[in-house]
Amino acid sequence: MKQGIHLFRALAVALVFVFASVAPLAAQQPVAPNPTAQSVTEQQLLQELGKLQGRITIPDEKLATLQQPQGRSYQSFHERVLPWVGGILVLGMIAVLAVFYFIRGQIRIRPDEYTGRKIVRYNAFERFTHWMTATSFVVLAITGLNYFFGKRLLMPALGADAFATWSQWAKYAHNFIAWPFMLGVLLMIVLWVKDNLPDRYDAAWLKAGGGFFGGGQPDAGRFNAGQKLVFWSVAIFGIALAVTGLMLLFPFSIANVNGMQWAQYVHSIVGVILIAIIIAHIYIGTLGTEGAFEAMESGEVDLGWARHHHRAWIEEQERKGKRGPAVGPGSASAPAE
Repeated sequence: MKQGIHLFRALAVALVFVFASVAPLAAQQPVAPNPTAQSVTEQQLLQELGKLQGRITIPDEKLATLQQPQGRSYQSFHERVLPWVGGILVLGMIAVLAVFYFIRGQIRIRPDEYTGRKIVRYNAFERFTHWMTATSFVVLAITGLNYFFGKRLLMPALGADAFATWSQWAKYAHNFIAWPFMLGVLLMIVLWVKDNLPDRYDAAWLKAGGGFFGGGQPDAGRFNAGQKLVFWSVAIFGIALAVTGLMLLFPFSIANVNGMQWAQYVHSIVGVILIAIIIAHIYIGTLGTEGAFEAMESGEVDLGWARHHHRAWIEEQERKGKRGPAVGPGSASAPAE
C-alpha cells in the first residue's frame, strides 16, 4: 500500500515537471498567420491611393484601375439623380405648356391686320442653317435621352435584344449627327449674333410678358427678348455640349477618367435643360403663335404679322430702304409698306 502511494506521488511530480517544462515552450511557438486578417482592405486602398489598382503587363496602364471613388459618385448620379432631373425638366415643361395652351390658346392677330403682302424674314441660307441644326438636335435629344431612360422605358417594351440593337444604332446616330449640330450652332452664331444683342426694347418686352398674357404686343426688333433668350441658350449650351461631347468622342485625349466623368455631368445636365428650352421654342413657333412657323418654312411672313410682332424691325427696314419683296393679291410684286 505504501509502495502504491509512493508510486502515485512520483507520477504526479513527474507530470508537474513535464507540464512546467513544456508550457513555456508552447507559449513561445509562433501562431499561424491569417491571410484574410492581414490583407489590405478595399477601404484602406481607397484611403491611401484614392482608387483600387492592380498590376498588368499590357501597355495600357489605365486598365489596371478597377475602381475609384468618383466612379461610385458618377454611378449614383447616372442611376438615381439624372433620371429624376431629366424627367422633371422635360415632362414638367410639356405639362406647363399644355396647361398654358388650354388656358391662353394660340396667340393671334386681328384678321384686319393682315395685308395680303409678304416680306422676307429669313433667306434660304438662314433657313437651311436653322433646319439643319434643329433636325440634328432632335436626333441628338432622342438618342441622348435613351442613355438614361431607355432601359427603364424601352427595354421592357422592346425586349433585351431589340433594345440592344436600337441602342447601338442610337449611339452611332448620336456620334455622327453631333457634327452637323456643332456646325449649325457655329453658323447660327455668325448669322444672328448681331440681331440678338440686347436693345432698348427687351426690358419692355419682358415686362409685358411678350404679349402671352394679354395686354397688347410690345415692340421688338428682328428678334424679341424671348427669341434672344433661346438664341443665347442654344449658343452657350450648344458650345458646352460640343466641348464636352468632343471629350467623350475622343476618350483620354484631353482628360482622364475623372475628367471624362465631369464632362458627362455637364453634357447630360446641359442636354436636358436645352431639350426643355427647345420644347418651349417648338411650342411657341407652332401651336403657340399663329404665323410663326411660316416664317421659317417659306422665309416670308405677312407684312401685317411682321408689324404686329416686330414693329421696330419693320420700321428700321423702311428707314434703310430695305423693304424686300412683298407679294399682294393680283400682282407679282409690290413694295412693302
